[in-house]
Amino acid sequence: MAEVNIKKYFAVLLVVSTLLGAFGQLSFKAGVSGSSTYELVAFVLLGFILYGISTIIYFYILSRTSLGWAYSFSGLSYLFTVVFAAALLGEVISPLRWAGVIVIVAGVAIIGIS
Repeated sequence: MAEVNIKKYFAVLLVVSTLLGAFGQLSFKAGVSGSSTYELVAFVLLGFILYGISTIIYFYILSRTSLGWAYSFSGLSYLFTVVFAAALLGEVISPLRWAGVIVIVAGVAIIGIS
């Protein structure tokens, strides 16, 4: 039972890590799309910080579980980034792209439960 709880804990941390990476992408986009040097520097710096925290969490997980299992969660970055781009940036996502995201998420789910 303890092993199941540890795996769930690692899965939650991997989702958090992936979310931070997706927010890092949004920050990079905001920085390079900004109208001032201040926005560029501030948002790009924020993106690096978010990526840094994400990487630290990922390294922690890698030191305690298999690479194949942990890395599969990186596929969630597609889901998070597409959802955030649509919701926060107003980007239009084609049905074919949504279908691709669904296939990726299904693959992550299958690997995650293995």
